Amino acid sequence: MTTPESVPPETAGEISLSSRVGSWLSRNYLGLINVLLAIYLFLPLLAPVLMKTGQTRSADVIYRFYRPLCHQLAFRSFFFFGEQLAYPRELAGVDGLITYEEASGFDGEDFTTAAAFRGNEQMGYKTALCQRDLAIYGSLLLFGLIFALSRRKIKPLPWFAWLLLALGPMGLDGVSQLVSQLDLPALQWFAMRESTPFLRVLTGAMFGWFTGWFGLPSIEEVINEKKPRGGQK
Repeated sequence: MTTPESVPPETAGEISLSSRVGSWLSRNYLGLINVLLAIYLFLPLLAPVLMKTGQTRSADVIYRFYRPLCHQLAFRSFFFFGEQLAYPRELAGVDGLITYEEASGFDGEDFTTAAAFRGNEQMGYKTALCQRDLAIYGSLLLFGLIFALSRRKIKPLPWFAWLLLALGPMGLDGVSQLVSQLDLPALQWFAMRESTPFLRVLTGAMFGWFTGWFGLPSIEEVINEKKPRGGQK
């Protein structure tokens, strides 16, 4: 049997450090997650502000950082400091809004240009995350803050409810849009559609909120299960 005296000082120090780090994370994981989410959300919103104020090089760093994480298509993003908050494609059929094609003069089928286009003085400047992503992370952060205010007392959402309420609506909206726009003969019967800003925000917010409800309380339960019970050594 290994006794404290038989443990080398170096190993004991490593165990002690690992224990301290684990203990700190178990107490502060929620605050850490909320801070990281807040930063992750803040930077994409800062990018159009930097563009508007002429700090294009700083904005470029943010756009480039988020590019692998989001498609950044202009017609599926929000715009600040312009005529409208969003410029959906003509295919979306949103009444009362100038379409992306009308406002920019670009072809709505040119995804490469739509991803690279960051805006102008008339249209405003786009956020570095799309509408759906902003809704996902924003609602996830909101739940994280409410969970913290509840002193982590909220019970986790059942997995089947997460599938129905989080994955279901977003999957239906996103997959139906994708499938309808595939140029495949077998799918000619499927009416082409483009999601609207409202549907992207709604389904994204549902995904983020219910994912937070499922995930964060589940983490809390796992941490509580690993805590030593009173009287046990």
